[in-house]
Amino acid sequence: MTAFVLVSGGHTGGWVWREVAAGLRESGAGAHPATLTGLGDRRHLAGPGTDMDTHVEDLVQLIDHVDEPEVVLVGHCYGIYPALGAAGRRLDRTAGIVYVDAPLPRDGLSVLDQVREQMPHGPVRDRMLGQPARAEDGWRVPAPTEEEWQQWGNLAGVPDDGIARLTCLAAPQPVGTLTTPVRFTGVVDELPMTGVFCTDGGTMDIAGVEALVATGNPLFQQLTAPRWGFFELATGHWPMLSTPGELVEILLRAAAGEGRRLGDRS
Repeated sequence: MTAFVLVSGGHTGGWVWREVAAGLRESGAGAHPATLTGLGDRRHLAGPGTDMDTHVEDLVQLIDHVDEPEVVLVGHCYGIYPALGAAGRRLDRTAGIVYVDAPLPRDGLSVLDQVREQMPHGPVRDRMLGQPARAEDGWRVPAPTEEEWQQWGNLAGVPDDGIARLTCLAAPQPVGTLTTPVRFTGVVDELPMTGVFCTDGGTMDIAGVEALVATGNPLFQQLTAPRWGFFELATGHWPMLSTPGELVEILLRAAAGEGRRLGDRS
């Protein structure tokens, strides 16, 4: 049985995977939504010292307590950072990594380090880099309001009740999770990887990745390895809320080794 550990994006928790987890279990797979320290129903456990290392340890502990020999780690947006960090510490227990509309982290960089180095100048970059200054008490980045979700969250396809859940259940993000580097030496060289691009209003698709590879930038050359497969979903940034059934199908196919390889036009 394939077991999935589902890691949500910033400000959210395991609750965001409710429909996806149910669909995976109905298919016979295992589903283990993670709620990281300080988020979801664990928001009361956060403190000034909560950082990326905390979230990596959360996932290591979850992997250790899953009664399956291996798991597929699924990271949405921010969630890919601690997912990779946990995989680096539990390579023998990790069957693969799925990036759900997520960036391509670099070993040794924090979330904000990567924003500085790679994100084009503009309002989104400015907002991300301004998160520490917005932090309440010096360490809690406030949860987005409904207006902020609408403006910044790419909610294409998310029904009204899904937007209401985001607004109601979102938690402050401990700023240390954005400023502490993540370490995952060896992970991207050894494990099967899958990228899932959400193309409605998104900034990247398979053709875009092929264009990046064609620039010759060494950062993107890893994506040409046969270990990498790719899928596209015609929805916004929150497919677990907008198209959970389609996302379940893609996760199952990813675990089975499917997905388009770069250069494959079939």
